[in-house]
This record gives sequence, structure tokens and C-alpha cells, in this order.
Amino acid sequence: MTAETTGPAGPITDPAERRREQRGWYFYDFACSVYSTSVVTVFLGPYLTSVAEAAAGADGFVHPLGIPVRAGSLFPYAVSVSLVVAIVAMPLVSAAADRRGRKKPLLAAAAYTGAAATTGMFFLEGERYLLGAFLLIVANAAFAVAMMLYNAFLPQIAEPDERDAVSSRGWAFGYTSGALVLVLDLVLYSSYDSFGLTEGEAIRICLASAGLWWGVFALVPLRRLRDRGAPRAAGGPSGEGAVGAGWRQLRATLKDMRRHPLTLSFLLAYLVYNDGVQTVISQAAVYGEKELGLEQTTLITAVLLVQVLAVAGALAMGRLARTYGAKRTILGSLVVWTAILLAGYVLPAGKPVFFFCMAAAIGLVLGGSQALSRSLFSHLVPAGKEAEYFSAYEMSDRGLSWLGPLVFGLAYQLTGSYRTAIISLVIFFVAGFVLLARVPVRQAVTDAGNRMPERI
Repeated sequence: MTAETTGPAGPITDPAERRREQRGWYFYDFACSVYSTSVVTVFLGPYLTSVAEAAAGADGFVHPLGIPVRAGSLFPYAVSVSLVVAIVAMPLVSAAADRRGRKKPLLAAAAYTGAAATTGMFFLEGERYLLGAFLLIVANAAFAVAMMLYNAFLPQIAEPDERDAVSSRGWAFGYTSGALVLVLDLVLYSSYDSFGLTEGEAIRICLASAGLWWGVFALVPLRRLRDRGAPRAAGGPSGEGAVGAGWRQLRATLKDMRRHPLTLSFLLAYLVYNDGVQTVISQAAVYGEKELGLEQTTLITAVLLVQVLAVAGALAMGRLARTYGAKRTILGSLVVWTAILLAGYVLPAGKPVFFFCMAAAIGLVLGGSQALSRSLFSHLVPAGKEAEYFSAYEMSDRGLSWLGPLVFGLAYQLTGSYRTAIISLVIFFVAGFVLLARVPVRQAVTDAGNRMPERI
């Protein structure tokens, strides 16, 4: 251990060094957020659905592995499968990260696996819906694992009173990059014929370029972030198998969480309301194109609006948290999310202006609700257990967010209506609000043995 840390897993005490590492940390959001926006939110859902429709029979179904799936349900089902894969992977990775105290090499491996799979989407064409589903599963699972490791750095690079601001700035960096790349995507897609491209080729270039962007800018945090060394003694024999050690570590983490039931209560609330957030993000473009009949350029412009306003929204909600506390600010955002879905259910088809209004509302609450949830949870994590607790957090953030896409996909499969699918998500925000309101976060911070911030 060096003299510049407050402990094996604690934040750096030298302000200049801490700020340098924080700036490097922001750049991972800058790198990977393009995947969330250009790939998951804008292009891949409608494009993969079109590829599946081209491969479907007269009844509108494809049959991956012999299973009948309505073409419009393939994308949300693939998202669900990818998150189940993440559930299996994250305990193994978090166990290795905490045992060895080396999160950075694992972050690099997950990030570049996801970036490579995303770049490979350039080859998704014709009727290759199985290739598209496979690449989505790999990329989305790798994205979840990498985000778990990235989030676990937050308690190590920021003091308790800094974390709302640092987390919000990270999200703001991410939405800035998403907006920048979407502008470039919009230029390419709206004028693809002048570039000598087909519409499909333009989309595949946009997908692949997101993977390249992810890989290039991930170099910045990988250069600046540093590992602290193992925060505590290894939990098992050095020669134990990775799979057995990982699942033993998960069981140990869940057992340890029983000693911190309020932290577990927050995770349950977050699991529920974030499931709704992630599903809205991933299915919005499909809803806009297939149900509302909007053109791809309209969808790109709407998501660009989300990105621009999300930067301001994340920073503004960070300031609100300094006045009202993170918990109250998040609760307010859940009320807005519920109103957004109710409005989305009655949006008229073929009216872009109403879709833009909904996109603006999403942008104002999206970044802030996610950033403040991350920083609030960081106060509830016992020192030295960041990676394993953030593994559980990431399971809530991505790894257990399979239920929302599954509900969305099933609702569409059973009814053939995307409006029914979108309104079914309201329950996630209502239930999440009730569960979060019942968590006494100040007591949770005390029980975790952490210093109490001025506002929480």
C-alpha cells in the first residue's frame, strides 16, 4: 500500500491525483455510451427486427433453435438472453477482481470483447438474424460486465461528498459522446445515397463505428485508472477453479448482504425501477418505428435530443441532490418516468412533434436518475468489497434487467400491439417508487460503516 491512499480500497487523498484519475474514469462513459445510444437505442432494434422479418415465414415467425418467435419479439428476447449471460459472468469476474485487487485488466477484457462484437455487426445483412442475435448477446453481456468493474472504481476515486457530482459528470461525458456520434450517424444515414451507400450499408457502418469508438476511447481510462492491490485476504485456496470460486464468492456476497439488509432493500428497489428504465431505452426506437410509423431520421433526431438534454439533466439533478438529497431527487424522477409512459401510450402515430416532446422529457430525467442511483449505492457499500457489491448492483442495472424486455416481448407476442407492451412497463416505476421510499438511506450508510455525506 502507498501513502497516497486512505486504505487498500479507499479514495486517493492527493487532490490533484484524485482529479486526474476521475477525469480518466469519465472517459469510459465517453467510450461505451455510444454503444447504448447508436446501437441499442437507435439502430439495432429496428434493423435486427427487419432482418428477422426478411427471414420470417408467411406467419411472421422465425425459428431460432426450433423455437417459434414472432420477428418483432426477437430483439427484446435477445436482450433478455444477453442479461442472463451477464448474470453468469459477473460473479466470476467480481470474485477475481476483489480477490486479486486487479479490476483494470478485467475491465479491458470485457470492454474489448464488447467492442469487437459491436464492430462485427458490420456483417449483419440479408437474413442473418441469428448472427445479429448472437453479436447482441455477446456485446450486451460484455457491456454489463465492464460497467460493473467501471462502477466499482467510484468509491476509490471520490470522497463521499464528491460522489454525486463525480457520478453525474461521468454520465454527462457519456451523453456528450452519444450526441456527437449521433450527429455523425444522422449525416451519414440521411445522405447515404450521396455517399454511394445503401440504407442497410449505412446502418451497418453506424453499428460498426460504435464498436471502434468504444475500443479507441477505452484506452484513456485504462491508462489513468489504477488498481489498489488486493483489499483483503483471498477468500479461498489459490488453486480453486474460477467457476467454483466465483459462485462461492457470490454466495458469500449475498450472505454478507444479509448483514446489511438496508443495502439489499435499496438494490431491490433499484432492480425494479431500473428494469423499466433500461427497457424504455432499448425498445423506444422499435416502438417509434413499428407502432408510430416514424422514419429512421426522426428516431435519430429524437435520440440526439435525449442525449443533449441528458447532459443538462444529469448535471441539474446532481445540483438538486445537493439541496434535496439523492433519494428525494430519484423519487421525483420516477414520477416523471411514469408520466412519460402514460403519455407514450396515447401518442398519435405519424406525429413526430409529440415523439420529440416525449424524448425531451426522457432526456431530462434519464442521466440524473442513473447517475444518482450509482452514487447513492456507493455510500451503502462496505469498504473493501466494491467489486463484489457492484457486481450485485450491475446485476440490478443490467444483469437482472431481463424481466422488462421479456415482459415487453411477451406483451407484443400475445397482443401484437406495441402500445400494450409500452404501458406494461408502468408497474416497474410505480413499484420501484414504493420500495425506494421505504429505504432509510442514512441508516443504511451508517450500517455499512461509511462516512455520512452532508446530503443523501
